This record gives sequence, C-alpha cells and structure tokens, in this order.
Amino acid sequence: MHEIKTSDAADLAACRQLLSNGSKSFFAASFFLPKMIRDPAAALYAFCRVADDAIDERRDRQAALAELRERLDRVYRGRPRELAPDRAFAATVERFEVPRALPEALLEGFEWDADGRDYETIEGVLDYSARVAAAVGAMMTVIMGVRAPNVLARACDLGSAMQLTNICRDVGEDARNGRVYLPKAWLREAGLDVEAWLANPSYNEAVGAVVKRVLDRAETLYQRAESGIAKLPVACRPGIYAARLLYAEIGHEVERRGYDSVTTRAVVAPARKVTLLSRAVAATPFPGRSCADPALPENRFLVNAAAAQAGLARSRAAVLGSNQGASSQRPTGQEAPQSVGEKLVWVLDLFASLDERQRAASLGAERAA
Repeated sequence: MHEIKTSDAADLAACRQLLSNGSKSFFAASFFLPKMIRDPAAALYAFCRVADDAIDERRDRQAALAELRERLDRVYRGRPRELAPDRAFAATVERFEVPRALPEALLEGFEWDADGRDYETIEGVLDYSARVAAAVGAMMTVIMGVRAPNVLARACDLGSAMQLTNICRDVGEDARNGRVYLPKAWLREAGLDVEAWLANPSYNEAVGAVVKRVLDRAETLYQRAESGIAKLPVACRPGIYAARLLYAEIGHEVERRGYDSVTTRAVVAPARKVTLLSRAVAATPFPGRSCADPALPENRFLVNAAAAQAGLARSRAAVLGSNQGASSQRPTGQEAPQSVGEKLVWVLDLFASLDERQRAASLGAERAA
C-alpha cells in the first residue's frame, strides 16, 4: 500500500488549513476518518476548494476555467504546479487511480456557474449537483477503495443531497448575487415571478414552499445513501455518516426557521455538531438499510466512470477491514462496546491503532530504503 510520505506533510497541513477555514462540516467529520483516508480526502477537498475559489475570485471566469483545466492536466501528467493542493491532489490521483472523468465533471459544473446557468427543473438542478457534489462523493468512494456500482450510486446520492441542502441554505445569498438555483418551474408553480423577486429578494411563502420541496428531495437521498455507507470499509463509516448527519442538520435548521433562508443563513451550533458526531460514532458500524435503486439518471456517468477503472491495491482493503462487519476491526481481547461513550473510545482507539500501523509501515519502508 502506498503511504503519504513525510515530505508531503507540509502540503497536507496546508490542505487541512484550507478546510478548517472553509469546509467546516467536512473538517469536523474528517476527524472520524482513519488517517490513511483523511489525508488524501483533505487533498481532494482542498483542490476542489481552491478550484471553486479560483472561479469565484476572478472576473474573467473563462480564463480561470482554462487555467484550472491546465492545472488538472498537469496533475494527471504527474507534473503538478508548485502549489500545495495541486501536489497533494496529484499524489492522491496516482495513489488511488482516480478516474479523470470525475474531477473533469467538477470543472464542468464550475463552467456552468461561470456561464450563469439557471435550472428550470429539479432534473436540471440534479445535473448541476452531479458535477459539483456527486463527483466529489464518487472520488471519496474511490479513495476508500470501493468501486462497486451500487455503493458508488449511494455515494453520489449523498453528494447530491448535500448540494441540494447547500442550495436551500444559500437562497438569500445567491439571490442577492443575482442567482437562483432552486427549480424555476417549481417557483412559478408556487406563484412567484422569479425575475421580479430577484430584483428585490425577500422571504415569502412561495419561496418557503419550494425550499421545503427541495429539502424533502434531499432527505430522501440522505436515507438512500445510508445503505451505501454501510458497505464502506468499517473504519470509514463513522466519518461519512457524520458528514451525512451534519449536512442534513443544516436542512433541519432551515426547517426550524420556517424555511426562511433568505432573511438568515442557517448554521448548525457547535454543541449540536458534537451531539451529531457522537451519534455517528454510536450508530456505526451499522448493518444499513437495503436500497437497490439504480443511480439517479443524472449521476450514472459518474458511477460508470468510477466503476470501470480497476487496479486498486488489495492491501488497502485488508488494512481498512472487510465490508462484512466490525469483528475484524475489534482490538484483540476487547468486548464489543455497548454505551455511546464506550463506542466513542473504541473508535478513537481503533483509529489510533490504524495510525500507529501506518507510521510503523512508513518507518520500516524508510529504513529499508
């Protein structure tokens, strides 16, 4: 199994710093991932974040996109720019054989933003979500060493649900920037003159009704995603389930505010995040619900791209544990934890042991070199 080299530590630290300043829900959930996954996941998210910022901060968005495509091309040629996120992402791409179609889909989503696209139907919104969010879910699943189509489909469900939640949280902020990502057809069905509303955005029942409708769709996808989480390597499940809970809670907070995400922006309180993280640990590993539904039509190209590329190192699955249950991950001689507190300690101990194993393997490799 390939490991993150000691010389990459500065790049990874820079990636984690980017996440701590921006992607706070992922940053919190990432602590529940084993280090061998947490580091490449940080590299992936940091590259995505830098790409997003590059589009947002440049007036000439087409030029920014061209530059991002050049950077991605260099990543896949193994000659990244001398930038921490690019170098770290290039190492992750090589190590985990990330199909190029996945980050290219992300850049296509950014291009749609640069073009000022809006979306008439929920299917259009899901097309956009596939590119800017479900593609990331597929990449995360590949990093975890899983390429089964049914698991990838559920990972894409989770990414799509997260993006729908983000859209509902940011309705007011987007409108004040002249954008609406809610389905325009649904807004008109609710009685809203979309263009007039964009000229002077304020909360009303029509907007609230559509926000609720989109959040209901997101909730369905969150529920579907759980059966995929249950098929991830055991050590990865708490972190991904934590991310699922944290993002869904943003939607619940919007609901508690009467679906008004125009006047205020929903934020999950730190104490509530701690509760949800504890719940994630208490609930996983779990058997999961059965969901044999095919991938959303909008996400199928991602599933096909990720499932088609093989060649991952089998030792990764052996270290992370099989998908058959938690018994192989239990420390020798330790009974299955019963209480939430015991489970929290058990999972933290497990991750510590995985980290020790990784460090020992790295040290052995360095001594042998």
